[in-house]
Amino acid sequence: QVQLVESGGGLVQAGGSLRLSCAASGGTFSSVSMGWFRQAPGKEREFVAAIKWSGGSTYYADSVKGRFTIARNSAKNAVYLQMNNLKPGDTAVYYCASASRWSLGGRIVDTGFYDYWGQGTQVTVSK
Repeated sequence: QVQLVESGGGLVQAGGSLRLSCAASGGTFSSVSMGWFRQAPGKEREFVAAIKWSGGSTYYADSVKGRFTIARNSAKNAVYLQMNNLKPGDTAVYYCASASRWSLGGRIVDTGFYDYWGQGTQVTVSK
């Protein structure tokens, strides 16, 4: 079983930056890829970005391309989401998730693709 703990959320003004972290522990040998999702009040959870542990391949939602960067540190079993030029529309609870597989596009954007989830961290972007 993989345990995931997010941190780094907070309140930031529009145009600002935040860096989220996700620490993985437990059965991390079963994790092939990691994803970040977000969920705003009254909305469904949506895909943000994903990264493959081996090789570092990445995939982004169109809404965050050029502003967000996902990275991993395999030695620390950690994944990061650097968020720049934040907008009020980025306000949400951000979750990291672990999957035992990798797929470019397609199912990698689906919540059902992932096996384990963190508890989430709140990101609030003010105007």
